[in-house]
Amino acid sequence: MSDDNETAPGPNDVTESLRSAIGDRYLTYALSTIMHRALPDARDGLKPVHRRILYAMSRLRLSPTGGFLKSAKISGDTMGDFHPHGDAAIYDAMARLAQDFNVRYPLVDGQGNFGNIDGDNPAASRYTEARMTAAAEALLEGLSEDAVDFRDNYDGRLTEPSVLPASFPNLLANGSSGIAVGMATNIPPHNLHELIDACLHLIKSPGAADDSLLTHILGPDFPTGGVIVEPPENMAEAYRTGRGSFRLRAKWEVEDLGRGQWQIVVTEIPYQVQKSKLIEKLAEVIQTKKVPLLADVRDESAEDVRVVLEPRARSVDPEMLMGMLFRNSDLEIRFSLNMNVLIDGLTPKVCSLKEVLRAFLDHRRDVLVRRSRHRLGKIDHRLEVLEGFIIAFLHLDRVIDIIRYDDDPKSALMAEDWAHPHIRATSEKDYVGPKSTDPEIALTEVQAEAILNMRLRSLRRLEELELIAERDALRAERQGIMALLADEALQWARIADELRETRKQFGRTSPGGARRTQFALAADVADVPIEAMIDREPITVVCSQMGWVRAMTGHIDLTRDLKFKDGDAARFTFHAETTDKLLVFGANGRFYTVSAANLPGGRGMGEPLRLMIDLPNEAEIIDILIHKPGEKLLVASTDGNGFVVPEVEVVAQTRAGKQVLNLGASTARLCKRIAGDHVAVVGENRKVLVFGIDELPEMTRGKGVRLQKYKDGGLSDATTFTLADGLTWLDPAGRTRTQSELDEWIGKRATAGRMAPRGFPRDNRFT
Repeated sequence: MSDDNETAPGPNDVTESLRSAIGDRYLTYALSTIMHRALPDARDGLKPVHRRILYAMSRLRLSPTGGFLKSAKISGDTMGDFHPHGDAAIYDAMARLAQDFNVRYPLVDGQGNFGNIDGDNPAASRYTEARMTAAAEALLEGLSEDAVDFRDNYDGRLTEPSVLPASFPNLLANGSSGIAVGMATNIPPHNLHELIDACLHLIKSPGAADDSLLTHILGPDFPTGGVIVEPPENMAEAYRTGRGSFRLRAKWEVEDLGRGQWQIVVTEIPYQVQKSKLIEKLAEVIQTKKVPLLADVRDESAEDVRVVLEPRARSVDPEMLMGMLFRNSDLEIRFSLNMNVLIDGLTPKVCSLKEVLRAFLDHRRDVLVRRSRHRLGKIDHRLEVLEGFIIAFLHLDRVIDIIRYDDDPKSALMAEDWAHPHIRATSEKDYVGPKSTDPEIALTEVQAEAILNMRLRSLRRLEELELIAERDALRAERQGIMALLADEALQWARIADELRETRKQFGRTSPGGARRTQFALAADVADVPIEAMIDREPITVVCSQMGWVRAMTGHIDLTRDLKFKDGDAARFTFHAETTDKLLVFGANGRFYTVSAANLPGGRGMGEPLRLMIDLPNEAEIIDILIHKPGEKLLVASTDGNGFVVPEVEVVAQTRAGKQVLNLGASTARLCKRIAGDHVAVVGENRKVLVFGIDELPEMTRGKGVRLQKYKDGGLSDATTFTLADGLTWLDPAGRTRTQSELDEWIGKRATAGRMAPRGFPRDNRFT
């Protein structure tokens, strides 16, 4: 029986599965993001927001030679008319177009604080002003001549261009970056002079290979300069496939300070690296002693970039110092290339260098044809008007009579037969209107309207001669346009001439047009270990029971009283050197590596060792050893399992350490350096077992094997020794005792052992 409350679906109800509904809507969102937000158009190199900003500025008549206008007005008009999104996003996009450290050829001329290379944000839009640059004007050239298609804006009140005419390849000149759904783009800026040279080469040789274009385009040209050290063959492959990367380094020089002193001055930093964060990173490198050769960093920048690097000693090799800084800071970056663009504004595609230039040139040809046809229409209209004007001047008296006496002068002008002479009327009574219904020479409506709108001061003899000259010139121009539209070779020749004019305006001889990014081969810097660059000095390492560690200068008396925090005391105290690596073994079975040179000084109480390594709070520090390559360690857990591990295998490269001893419910008990041919083990039950070291496996990681068998309790301590020398330990009085006769305790590994010798310490420890 059905429920009375259930209602059947109505005729207008639509049922759709959740998967289908979500899929369709996500696809719509993805396409919107790809086509209308994240990816640039290959033809003008702009995303919709940038295109709309420039078009809004052109409607506000913000020419390069005109005045500035408040940025708030520009972003407001863009948002209200074309881009219905947040004004903050629009202003940020406009501000970026004005930043000469972000854009190779700025499209917006900003007045006020538009941000800086340190990463500071622009001032609020109400404080800054802007106008277009000459480069932006070049992108818009021909917009009023039907050069491109227009489409309705978001509410249908206005129209906006779907693409700009773009008189230069802006996509490669200024680059672009964006993240869409499932795809992204990242294109570096290039030198405009080189790009136009490549375009001219492609016009001359349409079938040219990608590699031939690289004879003109040397590589990216970043607005912040720098030095590209990517091998040429890698760059060629990147441009051929549309994917790759470029190694970009800061530009630096050695500045002589006299008396053998010198410093390094960085004058150009990599693209999109914030100078303030770079300084912070370099300061961190100094603090953590990742580059011991570097003593100090100073930012002495004003209008230009000037970062001073001081070496720790004048004997330091500058190339080695910079090589280490390139590896450990953003003085060297890898800029990725992913030329994923919209072809014809519709299809996303990863293009090669040739395909991008081809898309631009094809667009320029379309623009040329459309502008030529638009101009042809204007010429035809003007010629029609001029023919009417010439007829009017040849029959000026009759035109005046019609305008003066006829009730409908427009119709009369169009009906009059201008092939026959006319008698001048002296009064309205003498005026005879047009009678011909099929005149041999008649005026069109356009001509009649133009004559009626003519100014009286134009009615002079000289004007007729000027009109005839203008007509002849327009006829000649029309003939040239017709020839242009009929001949593809002439079209490409015209495009080449236009590109040469653009090159003359923005090329390397123009202000800011010279190449900024240089090329070099990356020198092979020897991979010198950090220890080799640290001054070797004696220190005394002190670690307290609470885990506070410090390094005191020199080798002090280990029995000397030291100061600790209240409730704390010494636990590990030993002599070392600044070049040593310290191995920290935790109760969690992990080894951690700490450079002795990075330990805090001994003037204070030191710092918690857990700030230098990721040792959990619940894990106790079992032991701290000086790393000795080639040695071996015995590690064991509380349940009596252990093995031998080479020291070189326990050195950790990160703060997280390296897991060596696998633990179940137990914890790590000990870590002893192998010194001898036998192992002595004592359990919490005071039973001692001695067996040969060769019975233990050598492993790099694992649980190990059973050292001693226990009914209850677990492992207390273990040590290694040479059987011939006997087993030694410290008695409660601090005296060293040696047991030479060990036959009673020698047995097989994993047996129970015998009770400890008389006089063995009550804490069941050998030391």
